[in-house]
Amino acid sequence: MNKVILMGRLTRDPEVRYSQGSNQTAVARFSIAVDRRFKREGQPDADFFNCTSFGRQAEFVERYLRKGTKILVSGNIQNDNYTNKDGQMVYSVRIMVDEIEFAESKNASNGDNSGYTGGNSYSRPEPSGAGDGFMNIPDGIDEELPFN
Repeated sequence: MNKVILMGRLTRDPEVRYSQGSNQTAVARFSIAVDRRFKREGQPDADFFNCTSFGRQAEFVERYLRKGTKILVSGNIQNDNYTNKDGQMVYSVRIMVDEIEFAESKNASNGDNSGYTGGNSYSRPEPSGAGDGFMNIPDGIDEELPFN
């Protein structure tokens, strides 16, 4: 099984490109910094992971994610090895993203660095008589609830 779940902040704005051909597909590449749980003197405080997402998810990344946005990603790890110009093999890994979620609200990320503009915001109309933000629950509804 190859499954990884990471929570971290984008280290820079995502880079999004579109494939060539009749069916253009968005490809988003970004990097996240994941804080280490235990920090030792002389060791780095975070690990950095390169991530890639495709299609509609890549378009979501392009639209809403910016440097500093805290996100939760799940996906799988793939080798991203290559030979550099000196003929030496460079070993690295890339996270192929299956799912992305925001890990904090726009306000928690200071607003200006997240880039999230509330695309998923939904304003529900208030029921009458609920000026405090709570809905009135009618008497006798306890018998209809599936839990107690």
